[in-house]
Amino acid sequence: MSIVKDMSLAPSGHQKIQWVRDFMPALSGIEERFRREKPFAGLTIAVSVHLEAKTANLGLVLREGGAEVHLTGCNPLSTQDDVAAAVADSGVATYGVYGVNMEEYEHLLVETLKCRPHLIVDDGGDATLLIHKGYRAEEDAATLDGTPESYEEGVVLDTLRRVLAEDKEKWHRTVAEWRGVSEETTTGVHRLYQMMERGELLVPAINVNDSCTKSKFDNLYGCRESLADGIKRATDVMIAGKVVVVCGYGDVGKGCARSMRSYGARVIVTEIDPICALQAAMEGFEVKSVESALAEGNIYVTCTGNRDIITLEHMERMRDQAIVCNIGHFDNEIQMARLDASAAVKRVIKPQVDEYTFPDGHRIFVLAEGRLVNLGCATGHPSFVMSNSFTNQCLAQLELWREHLEVGVYRLPKRLDEEVARLHLDNLGVELTHLTPEQAAYIGVDPEGPFKAEHYRY
Repeated sequence: MSIVKDMSLAPSGHQKIQWVRDFMPALSGIEERFRREKPFAGLTIAVSVHLEAKTANLGLVLREGGAEVHLTGCNPLSTQDDVAAAVADSGVATYGVYGVNMEEYEHLLVETLKCRPHLIVDDGGDATLLIHKGYRAEEDAATLDGTPESYEEGVVLDTLRRVLAEDKEKWHRTVAEWRGVSEETTTGVHRLYQMMERGELLVPAINVNDSCTKSKFDNLYGCRESLADGIKRATDVMIAGKVVVVCGYGDVGKGCARSMRSYGARVIVTEIDPICALQAAMEGFEVKSVESALAEGNIYVTCTGNRDIITLEHMERMRDQAIVCNIGHFDNEIQMARLDASAAVKRVIKPQVDEYTFPDGHRIFVLAEGRLVNLGCATGHPSFVMSNSFTNQCLAQLELWREHLEVGVYRLPKRLDEEVARLHLDNLGVELTHLTPEQAAYIGVDPEGPFKAEHYRY
């Protein structure tokens, strides 16, 4: 049974879903194939991704493949209640309500996983983490006794203690049915590799994030548009002439920096990696530390996937009316817990825009409670670029089911990466050049691809 806010919102949600479907060409092609072949017949798939219209489309496409789909969100502030109602109205078990607290969020995740899925589509790794921690706790309850490093971790541990008290074999039964997980984000992929290195990973996992048609499109081009969308919707400020500090210059940071520069901002990049720092410098960006940028920064954007990037001490020294936001998956890039516990006085300006006034009188504005600004304050990446990402997810689910992989973390083969790109070209009016047999032989590739070596960096 679905858990949503209000089923009467479904008509609005259906309109949103239909709108995005028209702009996700590759996913529509996969849907037609799934409708014919039913590759997931008899399977249960749990999807834990931002519960908005594009994710709803993904869930419906997987259902066309024959799967019983259970859908939940991966961030309370990105769930759209009308979309959740529409998906539930379409017959997909849906568990999501906008703005729930962390305890309620974990409860919805537990409810979703009651289906004992064969496959999981995860975004940030929360579903994967809950199952792994629960499984370990059933073998040794003492693993739940450690001191949590954050409020969120404490909620996870409390949730698992409650579940363990009610059912001491729940997670072992879940793992017995579980065949694999495909992960959407950088942060979730980091978790997977850490679990693999510690020997804790229980199932095969596919790293979708590092598929070229995900990371070089979703992370780069998606953020290039959706960051500005989130900031503009939340604040209505003019970006031109301001100093924007972009923390991190990976694919997400590259998209964010270019976006802000295109609006007329002067962009400062912060980096730990000398290669990324050199790239930023050669693109014409200043590269400094956060500390060095505090005297001039007007807008701060964290996009590192790491913790404590902007500290309370940084915020205490920022300019009056600085805007602080995050486009990484978790809110611990900004020290929100320390900020909320500090002497700064919080005032809600409007939903997802909070003012903090410090004892010296200067104010900062934090967007989306430090969570993903593009989803908390807007609707995330454009549909077309998410067609890339979610087509990869569908192909990853197929690989996990058909290939009987050993436990480990895998990437999709390059031939599939190229196929995802190819499926989008007609929509853009792109005409490819074709190799002659002689040209293909000269560079040592098949005329139909793949055209680059596995180690090639686009």
